[in-house]
Amino acid sequence: MQETEGVIKYHLNYKQTAANSDWPLATMNSWRCLLYKLDLIGQNPARYKGYGYGNISQRLTGEQFIISGTQTGGISHLHAQHYCLIEKVDLARNQVDSSGPCQPSSEALTHASVYAQSKKINCVIHAHSTEIWQATQALELPHTLANIAYGTPEMAEAVNQLFQSEQLQQHSLFTMLGHEDGVIAFGDDFAQTACTLINLLAKSKQLN
Repeated sequence: MQETEGVIKYHLNYKQTAANSDWPLATMNSWRCLLYKLDLIGQNPARYKGYGYGNISQRLTGEQFIISGTQTGGISHLHAQHYCLIEKVDLARNQVDSSGPCQPSSEALTHASVYAQSKKINCVIHAHSTEIWQATQALELPHTLANIAYGTPEMAEAVNQLFQSEQLQQHSLFTMLGHEDGVIAFGDDFAQTACTLINLLAKSKQLN
C-alpha cells in the first residue's frame, strides 16, 4: 500500500508568526530552485497521489533550524512565508516545536535526527529520486529499512543507528526504503550537499 506523502506524524506545537527578516534564505533558495528544476523536489499529479514532495533545511543556531513548509514542493521559487523555524525537537517524545508563517515539513523530525548527529552538519536535503532509490543495492548506498516509515521516531532512531554504524563515513547520503523514492543528503554547506545528490543521480542514471 502506497503511503500518503506529506502527512505530519509527529506531535506539533506550532505558533504562527511572521517570517524573520534575519533568516539566511538566499543560498538555500538558490539551491532549492536547482533541485526543483531537476525534479528532485516538486509536485506531479502522477506521483504520490498528487502531493508535493521534497524539502530543504539549514541549521540556524544550536539545534534550531529553518525548514521549508509542508506541501511547498510544487512551488518553483519559495519566499520567506514558505519557511518556518524549528525551535525544539524531542525525538523520544515525537514532538516538534515550531514557529513562523507556515507549518513545517512532515520530515522535520528526520531532519532534526540528522542535525543531532554532528555540529558540522549545517544543511539537509530531502529529495525524491526514483533512480537513486532503486539503485540503493547496486550502488551499496546506506539506507533505512522498508518497514520504517518516514517522519516517525522509528525513522529518527534508524538514522541514529546509521551514523553509529559508520555506514555514512563514505556517503553523506542515505535512502529510505520505507518511503518511496526518498533520499536524504546532508553536509557542511549546500554546494557540497547538493552536488553529492546530483552526482549520485547521474551515476544512478547510468545503471538504466
